[in-house]
Amino acid sequence: MYPLIDSHCHIPLLSEDLAVDDIINNAKQNDIEHMLCVAIDLAGSPDIIDLARQHAMISASVGVHPNTELANEVTVNDILNLANDAEVVAIGETGLDYFRSEGDLEWQRDRFRTHIQAAKEINKPLIIHTRNAKEDVIRVLTEEGADKVGGVMHCFVEDWETAQAAMDLNFLISFSGIVTFKNAKDLHEVAKLVPLDHMLVETDSPYLAPVPFRGRTNQPAYVRHVAEFIALLKDIELNLVAQKTTKNYRNLFN
Repeated sequence: MYPLIDSHCHIPLLSEDLAVDDIINNAKQNDIEHMLCVAIDLAGSPDIIDLARQHAMISASVGVHPNTELANEVTVNDILNLANDAEVVAIGETGLDYFRSEGDLEWQRDRFRTHIQAAKEINKPLIIHTRNAKEDVIRVLTEEGADKVGGVMHCFVEDWETAQAAMDLNFLISFSGIVTFKNAKDLHEVAKLVPLDHMLVETDSPYLAPVPFRGRTNQPAYVRHVAEFIALLKDIELNLVAQKTTKNYRNLFN
């Protein structure tokens, strides 16, 4: 079995239920060779960097989730001060979320632009979160020239037109356990259309466990079930999904 990579997980949140050593061992037993631990705020980013420093199987990102509340808004320098660490391979997760936030959300768009500026300055790819904001996400990415660094549309649940626009901007499309859900018929069709050379797989653990673990705590080991479902949708071998998505990860995150 060719090794897989979980391109998006939140180990500090998961480790409340499962020891880090167990997370890693379970991943190894399921042919997972690496995982990207993604930050949701700058306060927790140093711990994620330390995790990556301690474990060769883990890489880190730094950034502030669009719904994270801050007393003082993040600056480009705030991000760069952490992102300069060699263990950090990406900026994010960042983006726009109009589902959880209400009112005038210009502050969210400003924060998104700050992350893109930081990514361009340090030349590291972006990890994009989007919910109920697909048009504005594509617009801001375009206006800010995010194609210069590219990145990944994480936990993708949008339509084919959005996937095409993102791929045109040098972004990969990452599928999570949601793609395995029976009621995600529209997403199944998108996953069939996204070329393997533009695809990643992820868990977003501890959230969104794939079938057959839906409703339970997710973990990187379960990314195998996402890859298996993609292989089933595309009527191809699991090994090919593993080869392509792992190569894509390595090329994007260097």
